[in-house]
Amino acid sequence: MQIANFTEAGQFEPRRIAAALRTSAEEVAMTVGLGKDALQRRTRIGSDRTQRRLRELVEILNKVEPRFGSALIAYAWYRSEPLPGFDGRTAMQLVQDGKAQQVLEYIDAVDAGVYA
Repeated sequence: MQIANFTEAGQFEPRRIAAALRTSAEEVAMTVGLGKDALQRRTRIGSDRTQRRLRELVEILNKVEPRFGSALIAYAWYRSEPLPGFDGRTAMQLVQDGKAQQVLEYIDAVDAGVYA
């Protein structure tokens, strides 16, 4: 996932992310812990919280995509694979709770050969 492909006018564009993942902007909003209206109004799309959550999603998918071979499979992992050491919670659930940094650190640890 080339980050530049998901931006427009210096911001992450939810519809571009959704198109790449073959889903809707509403589903993207849900998977990052935002209400669907957060991605419908231009002023809400540009808010710090919305942009941060979209950036976190793209960062996580970028880190795991090489492991899975495609953005779609990386997205499926993000949504459905329970992470060891997080009480069976998925990356999506952790991001929804504002814990994207923990997911990124977990991925880095696994890539370094450390297991949770």
